[in-house]
Amino acid sequence: MNDLFSLNVLIIALTFFVAGIVKGVTGMGLPTLSMGVLSAIMSPLTAASLLIIPSFVTNFWQLITGPDFYGLIKRLWLMMLAIVVGTIAGTWLLRNANTKLTHMALGAALVLYVAHGFLARPLSVPPRLERGLSPAIGIITGAVSGATGVFVIPAVPYLQALGLNKDDLIQALGLSFTVSTIALAVGLGMGGALHPGNITLSALAIIPAFLGMWVGTAVRARISVATFRRWFMIFLGVLGVELIVRSVF
Repeated sequence: MNDLFSLNVLIIALTFFVAGIVKGVTGMGLPTLSMGVLSAIMSPLTAASLLIIPSFVTNFWQLITGPDFYGLIKRLWLMMLAIVVGTIAGTWLLRNANTKLTHMALGAALVLYVAHGFLARPLSVPPRLERGLSPAIGIITGAVSGATGVFVIPAVPYLQALGLNKDDLIQALGLSFTVSTIALAVGLGMGGALHPGNITLSALAIIPAFLGMWVGTAVRARISVATFRRWFMIFLGVLGVELIVRSVF
């Protein structure tokens, strides 16, 4: 039992270290990679509870170090409010659904994310449509986030379509992921799914996550981000397919 516990702790630490590297290089991917890998050795509900603290800390850091916090809040507050509502509602499925169903939903979310990354053309949202689209995108993103622990669909392609410059986009992603993490924690807490042991492991996971981000930031200056992201997406796609196949068979 102790050997199994030690092995799981090691896997958790390595997962958050690698996920931190991915986030350091690309500005995103920590919750997505963590959920995909950890759900292979534990329930998606437990995996989601473990990512709460490292996800919040790393995304909040990404948010507050950006150039225009108040401008983004003013522009995106409707979307953020909708994310909170959708995520808290979506956690009901994560808490109560059959594990095979949540594995399938998580795998589908990963595959859709990868398919968009490889196949979709860059989108552009006209300013006149933004006010109406933002809350709709927020609700859908929240529902997916609450049900799977993956914060990226459809928020990431939507934010990329708003025409933000690079630094503002990185900060906007940090804002969206921070709000999603807080809402996920509230939803899990309301359902009694945040257990003290998982909270402790989640807090300790900050260490490998930040070490990974430090390494990833250094790596970003030395490699092609596009090449790194391509192989990362391939890995996520394989992981998503594996989760779907496992849930079916």
